[in-house]
Formats: sequence, C-alpha cells, structure tokens
Amino acid sequence: MSKIVILGAGISGHTAASHLRKKLGKEHEVLVVSPTHNFQWFPSNIWVGTGKMKAKDVIFPLEPLYKRKGIGYKQAKAVSFHPEGNAQETKGFVKVEYVYGEKRGTQEIVNYDYLINATGPKLAFDLTEGLSPATNKVYSVCTYDHAAHASEALHKLINEIKKSDKKVKILIGTGHAKATCQGAAFEYILNVEKELVSFGVRDKVEVTWISNEYELGDFGMDGMLLDYGGINMRSKDLIEMVFEDRGINWILGAAVTKVEDGILHYENLDGEYKTENFDFGMLIPAFSGHGFQAFDKNDNEITEKLFKGFMIVDADYTQRPYEEWTVQDWPETYQNPSYKNIFAPGIAFAPPHSISKPRKSKNGTDITPAPPRTGMPSGITAKLVADNIIDSIKSGKESLHHKGSMGNMGAACIASAGFGLTKGSGVSITTYPIVPDYVKYPNTGGRDIKKTFGDIGLAGHWVKLSLHYAFIWKAKMRPFWWLIPE
Repeated sequence: MSKIVILGAGISGHTAASHLRKKLGKEHEVLVVSPTHNFQWFPSNIWVGTGKMKAKDVIFPLEPLYKRKGIGYKQAKAVSFHPEGNAQETKGFVKVEYVYGEKRGTQEIVNYDYLINATGPKLAFDLTEGLSPATNKVYSVCTYDHAAHASEALHKLINEIKKSDKKVKILIGTGHAKATCQGAAFEYILNVEKELVSFGVRDKVEVTWISNEYELGDFGMDGMLLDYGGINMRSKDLIEMVFEDRGINWILGAAVTKVEDGILHYENLDGEYKTENFDFGMLIPAFSGHGFQAFDKNDNEITEKLFKGFMIVDADYTQRPYEEWTVQDWPETYQNPSYKNIFAPGIAFAPPHSISKPRKSKNGTDITPAPPRTGMPSGITAKLVADNIIDSIKSGKESLHHKGSMGNMGAACIASAGFGLTKGSGVSITTYPIVPDYVKYPNTGGRDIKKTFGDIGLAGHWVKLSLHYAFIWKAKMRPFWWLIPE
C-alpha cells in the first residue's frame, strides 16, 4: 500500500487528488492537507468582485466530498518538511498544524510515500506597504472573501456617484514590481467598466490600468504575436484596442511601492517616483513561497535542497543572461531532484526565470512580471504528476512517462466582461507555447501562429460562462467529470 499526501486543495491539489483517487485502488491512501475548508473556482472570483455571483456560486465544502469519494482530509497547514524522516520516523514526513476545531494549534507528523506540494503562492500583500485588502480604498479578488468585499465597496462607490456630480477614479492592475496574474486584473477592469456602464455612471469615472508590464498585453509572457481575424496582430495592439474602445487609460512599467488612503505611490522605468489619487482600487499582490523549512534525518536544515522561494523541481536554475534562456530550462515532470518522491505542480514550483524580458528602472529596481502558472497550467501539471505517481505505484518502479513543459504547453485565457447569456463580451486569447520557443518559431515571436490567436465577442463570453459550470461540475467529481479536460 502507498500513501500519497497532497498539500493544498486549490486547482492543482484538488486535481491531483481527484485523479489519484479515481485511478488507484482503495488499498492506497490519498490524503489532502489544506488550511482551507472550501474549494474555490478562482477564475469566477472576478464575477463575485462585481456582484454578479455570490461566494456560494464559486465554492463548496471539501470534507463532505472527500468523505464520499474516499479521500482523506485534514484542515491543517504544512509547517516543515522532513523528506528523510528522523531518528523516530523511518519514512519521510511533513509536520502539520491544525487550523480549525478542537485540534487547532496542535501539530502532527504526517508520513508519506509520495508527497505533492500544491500549496500554491502566499499572497504577499505585506511586500507592498499599505496593500492589505479592504484598507486604504484598495481591494483584492484573489479569494472569494476578498472579492465579496471588493464588490461591496464598488457598489457603495457607485451609489455615491449617483448622488453627486463629483468625478472619481478607479485604479486596477498590479500592486508590486514583480506581480503576476495580470490576466485576472485585466478581466476585472473590463467587468468593472461594464458595471459602471450598466449603472449609468461611466461618464463620471476615470478608469485606469496600472501594471508592471512593459507593454500592454505582456501578461508575464513577453506578449505574443497572434492571429486576429486572419491578420497577424500583437497582443499589445489587441489590448490597446480594447482599452481605447472602452475609454480605459493605462500606466505601464509601474512598481507600486506604497498605498495610503486613496493615494498610490509607484516608481516607473524612467526612475521617476509618482503618485495617483484614487477612490477605489484593486491591485494584485506579489506571489511568494510560504517560507517552509526542510530538515534531514539528523534535523540539520536542508531548505536549499527543496526550496528556492517556491519548490525546486527538474528545471535548469543556472543563472545566465536573458538571451541564453531557452524552453529547455523549464521543468517537465515537476519532481524534486534531491527527493524523487516529492513533486510540485502549479504555482508551487520555482520557475527557472521570468518569461518577459527582465527590466530595471533607472534606479536599479527590477520591474518585471513573474511567470504566470495559474489556471490551465496548474491543472495540466497536477494531472501529469498524479499520472506519474500512479504509474510508479502500479509498476513498482519510478515512471516519469508523463511530461509537460510550459515550453510545449498551450493555454487559453478568456476575459469576459458582463454577465448573462445576452449581455457580455469576451476577449479570448489562446497561446502556444506559453514559454516562447524562438528556435522552433523564429518568425512569429516564439509562438505557433496557427495555435496563437485572439478574438473579441459574445461567443467568448458564452464559453467563459460555460466553463464556470463545467469546471464546478468537474471539481465536484460528478458523473463523467474526468472527460472534461484540465
């Protein structure tokens, strides 16, 4: 019998647990350890943040589902990693601390044969002074609670605008020089703008995008050349067209350093220190590792063998000039090289380098988006990790036949604005590969132009809405859930 422990119950952790339980016999134990008691479908937090959905529409409790499906569950957080065991424990284990109920605050050792670190990111609001959600007029949509608070504040502002001729400003984008997840902020700004129109107050609001991107449409992927209606168009031009059509202003190359009550401070690539006044803001924070420590069997610290901020996997972390980075640097199996029974899919793995070209301000400040690993990449990498563990258990020897590098993996992003079957529009972008391959595709910006395309229209909105219900069905492991791709 093998015991597989999964840390985290987000998209990666839940996906891995689902496939492991479906494909392994009951004699094998699948255990999820997560501090959260709900699964949440993160992409739909955008609609929670504009009041089009309630929190209950994007979450469901994990424990009852796992109990029905034969998946173990502990509502606890990982504290430390002990891949070699110690004097008392012969097997590798993680030390966890319960965060709820009678055991709250107590620690426990959890042994494993295989460990999947799917803890995702720490939402590092603290790396930007004053960025804490629901303070200083700035909000977040990174969790369903954050998004609900954002919706409440947004609609309170809208009601105030209705009663006054006062002009107000809304700022949406990234809240740190190295933030990622620009796509979520992009979708939110489109939905907020649509909400202002629907309430008849758009003419009283200045809507501004602020981002650490060098150009619009960078999205932490160095932008892309895509097919748009049969013509080649840069993502920069597509997003610029979308913003101009909606009267959205933009500030780029911005490293937000501090937020005060309605005042945002930032440094730009020219080395200038500037401020923006605002009445409502939503800024994506930096993502960081959780600061885990690791110890060997003699209790000596070996954190550097497992973590480089996020978890070290089968990537090439050699420091080289940007021009020498290649798609071969990126991991394929998400296996830790020092401990072969530990894996880290999704956001939990340490990327070897940025995808966007690194840039510094004239003051030497790094202002570069971190690589995106949310959504499709999280689900795909979690499934392949699960499949490799399943094959290894069934064959009785290590099997790593399932591989998937972000250098040969595509991703689709649909930013929907509005809600309902007849009201809304979707900006759809599909890119292949996520990490550009300049050797294979030298003339089209490192991407396959036949698989990299963009579109705008109601159809994309329908797809986005359909995907919400499809993935909630999949996450709840309802009949034939496995037929829905990651």
